[in-house]
Amino acid sequence: MISRRAAMAAALLAALPVALAGCSSDPNSISAQANRGDDKNYVSGDGTVTTVAPGDRGKPVSFSGTLLDGQKWSSSQADGKVLVVNVWGAWCAPCQKELPELQKVWAGWQKAGDPVQMIGINQRDSVTNAQATLTSKGVTYPSLADDGGAALLSLQDAVTAYPTTLVLDTRHRIAARVNGATTYLTLTGLVSDVLKEKS
Repeated sequence: MISRRAAMAAALLAALPVALAGCSSDPNSISAQANRGDDKNYVSGDGTVTTVAPGDRGKPVSFSGTLLDGQKWSSSQADGKVLVVNVWGAWCAPCQKELPELQKVWAGWQKAGDPVQMIGINQRDSVTNAQATLTSKGVTYPSLADDGGAALLSLQDAVTAYPTTLVLDTRHRIAARVNGATTYLTLTGLVSDVLKEKS
């Protein structure tokens, strides 16, 4: 059962039905950050949440790769489940900061038996560095190893910042995006809303 605080957050998010689309005036766009010349070597998001109504969602997302432990993984293994995708890197400070939040949400879904799968997609790290980071943060959900950006190409240009978290509905269409670091409360609310939808 979702907490009262999470329910309130979900209600607030539902009041902001913004379609997933690029915007040239976005201060977090790659071009805007390049023009600032802050030399961070990655585009950071501000945590903006975007939700997409069921009738406005695009085609299902499908991707695959190799997990950090060497096993093959495909999004088809999560068919019929809400799939939460987190794009991250050990070199990205906001990514590291949100990992405990993501783990907390994942542990809650596991305990409740909710039909939710979480997968990380690592970028620009060696397997050793990526796994060491997840271990140090106590992360137990799986993560794909860096594949040179192949998995990102399947995410319909939805990833424009690090970190980015996508919530895919049970048909694996993009239902929500957090552009930047997320929190336990935000992600719990977003996924709870999608779980309530009829397939």
